[in-house]
Amino acid sequence: CNSFDVLYYFKNMKKKIKVLQVIPKLGFGGAETGCYDLAHFLPEQGWKSYIATSGGDLLNFVNKKKVKIFRMPVNSKNPILILLNAIILFFIIIFYNINIVHARSRAPAWSCYLATKLSFRKFVTTFHGTYNFNNKIKKFYNSIMVRSNLVIAGSNFIFTHINENYGKFFLKGKRKLLVIFRGINTNYFNPQKILPIKIEKFSKQHDIDRNKFIILLPGRLTSWKGQKIFIESIKLLSEKNDITPFQAIILGSDQGRNVYRKQLLVLTQQYRLGKIIRFIDRCEEMPTAYGIANLVCSCSIEPEAFGRVSVEAQSMQLPIIASDIGGSKETIINGKTGYLFKNKDPNSLADLIVTIMQKDYNSLKSLGFEGRKNVLKRFDVDKMCQTTFTEYKKLIELS
Repeated sequence: CNSFDVLYYFKNMKKKIKVLQVIPKLGFGGAETGCYDLAHFLPEQGWKSYIATSGGDLLNFVNKKKVKIFRMPVNSKNPILILLNAIILFFIIIFYNINIVHARSRAPAWSCYLATKLSFRKFVTTFHGTYNFNNKIKKFYNSIMVRSNLVIAGSNFIFTHINENYGKFFLKGKRKLLVIFRGINTNYFNPQKILPIKIEKFSKQHDIDRNKFIILLPGRLTSWKGQKIFIESIKLLSEKNDITPFQAIILGSDQGRNVYRKQLLVLTQQYRLGKIIRFIDRCEEMPTAYGIANLVCSCSIEPEAFGRVSVEAQSMQLPIIASDIGGSKETIINGKTGYLFKNKDPNSLADLIVTIMQKDYNSLKSLGFEGRKNVLKRFDVDKMCQTTFTEYKKLIELS
């Protein structure tokens, strides 16, 4: 127990620190699950936890006894609603005596910024992506993510991106920028915890031949996730005669992108891959989907801020092949826990898939063992929550 902890304890032992996280929608993405995990971690430390969100499927799993939910339209980019949300948040902050407000997206961050300025509370932001900016107005809009007391970057890649593109928005000595890697629940993403009956049911439901080498590409159906590159590489594999029989799965919802989904289906049929590639909209329990796979791919053609799929695959002791850009370069130890292929190059991806297919049992086991060890050491959710909690304490101590 160091002097800082002692000072912190005596200063705050008579009050419970209260943290409000604000996120547009509580779905199953990386930002959302990070918000969910932290929200349940804080009560375990004796703090009170709150979330403001417009909704989302993950809300069904929130422990309402530990986390109080405020349903409000914080997903809206409408300037009037942003201002209205700011007013509502201000009254929530005052009524519940919130100490720290943590915004995880741009539109609600503007509301949080105004509310915390009026209430003189600490403001935290997490920079979850690179955010496109093609003009000064858009860049100014994005800059709200660095106008807080504490700016959290989810990877070193994002840290560099912030410094290079938003450095001028920092006030010297007034704001802090640091990297806190996203974490995943390694107890949930654990191959030892999967029930064989669930894998069997999932396989039958989607006509997956477990006797073949299964290649899985998880991720919502959007062009930057690289599904077309993946299909191109599968075509190249299908033309080879000396490889293990295989099946490919593209797992993810189109989220209303019907045109893009049709493009993928047409491309699949054009290459006569209808019997090789399976399209699956969703899987309620992702460890089950990983459980049927022999190899996982992440083919993003734009940089991933973190690369959650790469980390989840490693935690499940599966070999992972990912694009050599963005956060995946930090989460994968190339050649030891997985492989990086040349971005946008289906030939590079196909060659590495063949490399994995040709590995013997012990080599694949070694990849899986090193992958999980890497995640447990660097990307476990408890580490992410504990580091964030420590930074919260420092902010309160400076109050």
